Amino acid sequence: MADELDLLRRADPVPADAPPYADGPLDHRGERHLRRLLHEPPPAPVSRWRPAGRRSAHRGARLAWGLAATAVVAMTALTLLLGGPSAPPAVAAPRPLVVRADATPVPLDLLAERAETAAADGGPALRKGTHVQTWSLGMSDDAPPITLPEERVVRWTADGRHTELVVATDPRHPGRPVIGEDADGNPRRVEDGHVISATTYPPSWSDAPPHSRPPHDPDRLRAYLEEAQRTDSMNTSQLLDAAGLLLDNWTLGARESAALARLLADTGGLRPAGEVTDRLGRHGQAYVHEVTGVRRMLIMNPDTGAVLGLETTFTEAQPEYAVAAGDVMEYSAWTR
Repeated sequence: MADELDLLRRADPVPADAPPYADGPLDHRGERHLRRLLHEPPPAPVSRWRPAGRRSAHRGARLAWGLAATAVVAMTALTLLLGGPSAPPAVAAPRPLVVRADATPVPLDLLAERAETAAADGGPALRKGTHVQTWSLGMSDDAPPITLPEERVVRWTADGRHTELVVATDPRHPGRPVIGEDADGNPRRVEDGHVISATTYPPSWSDAPPHSRPPHDPDRLRAYLEEAQRTDSMNTSQLLDAAGLLLDNWTLGARESAALARLLADTGGLRPAGEVTDRLGRHGQAYVHEVTGVRRMLIMNPDTGAVLGLETTFTEAQPEYAVAAGDVMEYSAWTR
């Protein structure tokens, strides 16, 4: 950890006139606290935390210190990463995405047909790894909701190694990606954002979903996702969970996107809502699924059927958590 922090310090010096929340390595005190938050067990809880929404196993473990720890630990982490007590509010909740009221919704079955046509004409190939920006709400009985916006890039090499770069997104530019790629396609951090972790993993392989290669046939993809979810039959909510898990591990190609679009259309339960502009400024078609208390909105590319994002909002107030109807619970925005 000391070597990694030293590398970050030399690679990214802090300007002398930088504000408290500006990009750059943490000071000695901040490094010490961050090391404890990342690598030591949290103290005994002082309040009951309920992290919201889906998490893959490795992502949930890594973010436990930020989203499922105590109020004291979580607020300390946000202060260290995003600014001191005098800094502007760093992680204000985003507004829900707004569907255009005058737009004609595209039926999901038609979108699946478009995706199949696009896949037949070629298109991008499947790639292991992901580039995703997320925002998620953590709730407590005795403290205001807190968040930790995050952007993560995972890249795999042919010999089974992979790298993972995770940054806290810059609150001054919400919704803007802060990780770029160099000439070789390797992820690199840019000026905005604070590094949470930068890790290289040794070679590893798995023949179990979601780590094994996903199929591009809808029926086989359903079986693959059911195995990943450890269920024999997925309903719409479980399928959305499984799709998120898949996209957190793979960047789908044209054929896999078409298979997922067809699977979503055949499962039913998603209502076409109309056009929407996602948090990365991309044009998409929105499909909505509602269950008690929450609404989930899937955003898909209108031409290729690729999943762009998934947003969950509250449809009922939860005053005990200072949550109002219409508040965003979480979102993910995936990109190539």
